[in-house]
Parts: sequence; structure tokens; C-alpha cells
Amino acid sequence: MGVVRLLFDGTILLLVMLIIGFIVFANSVDRERIEPAHPADGITVLTGGVSRIDEAMKLLSQGKAKRVLITGVNRGTTLEQLKELSSQGDQYFACCVDIDKEARNTIDNATETAQWVTLNQYSSIIVVTSNYHLPRALAELERALPGVALIPYPVVDNNVHVERWWHYPGTTRLLLSEYLKYLPALGRLWATNLARMTLQGTSVPPEDEPEP
Repeated sequence: MGVVRLLFDGTILLLVMLIIGFIVFANSVDRERIEPAHPADGITVLTGGVSRIDEAMKLLSQGKAKRVLITGVNRGTTLEQLKELSSQGDQYFACCVDIDKEARNTIDNATETAQWVTLNQYSSIIVVTSNYHLPRALAELERALPGVALIPYPVVDNNVHVERWWHYPGTTRLLLSEYLKYLPALGRLWATNLARMTLQGTSVPPEDEPEP
């Protein structure tokens, strides 16, 4: 009976912690757009939400970065269709936009962005995605891009009522789904950071140079 009671109490405690964590997560989602204080080397925009590409192109037109990576584009989407999503016209697509059609999820977005950042030797990027998706995107990108400065740029969708989310079942379901995806992303980040610290701590120092 003691073991059963311990398991029951542990389950209740875990559920309470998950509920509290979800409330904190939902209330911490950005309510408004935050303009980057300083320019960055590049911009990565994760597809999948309203106005994400347009917001990224606006930042590019304002000189906030040198290039844009649109990651996670559907393989059937044409360049002309992407251009139509930008209110800035198509003037930047020929010179300053790279398109990734390989990524299928946020983990893939981070992988493709990491390859793009390495190729261009960037040290800072602006991350453009929906406000509710931003925490998970940053966790995956931080795991894939250690040492690279990530500047969040939340895109606010007026159809997602994050201010009073508990009054809107659709928004509550969306935030809960995102929270349940965010937790594994956070776990992967912590595990990766722990592995990196462990490897650094166990690295063998180079031998002393012999005396001349």
C-alpha cells in the first residue's frame, strides 16, 4: 500500500506541476511585437503561421539583417507564391532570400537554420515566428546553434487571443498543444547542454611542449 500511495502522490504532484507550468507558459507568451534593438547578421523565418514571411521581409527592408532564410516551405509552393506573401514586393528575393524546402518540423527548422548560419558564418540571427511558437523555436535553435545570438521576433496573430486565453477554447487548445511540444524541446536542450559540459569537463588537456 505504501508504494501505491507513493505512486499516487507522485502522479498528483506531477499533474499539479504540469498545470502550473502550462499557466506560466500561457501567460508568458508575448502579447505584442518586440522590435529588435540592434541589427543581426541574418533572419530565419519559420513558416506555418499568418504574416511570418511578410514580417521577416519588412525587417530585411529596414536593414535589420543581410539575408533571410525561409525555412519549412512546402515543396509544392512556388517562388511566385512566396513573393505574394510579402508586402515589400519581390525586390529582395533575387539577392537576399534563401528558401529551405527540406524542413518538416521545428527540429528540422533548427537543423536547416544551423547549416545556413554556418555556411554564412553568422554570429547573430533574428528568429521570426508566431508568438506562441517562439519558446519552442528558440529552444531548438539554441540547441542547434550554441554560441549564436538569437534575437526573438514574435509575430502576433489577432485570431489567437493570448491575453485572455482561458476564455477561448481554441486558443487554450493551441497553447496546450504548444506547451506539450515545448517540454520535450526544453528537455533536449538541457540534455544537450549537459552533454556539452560533460565533454568539456572530461577533455584531455594537450601535452606540454617539450623544452627546446
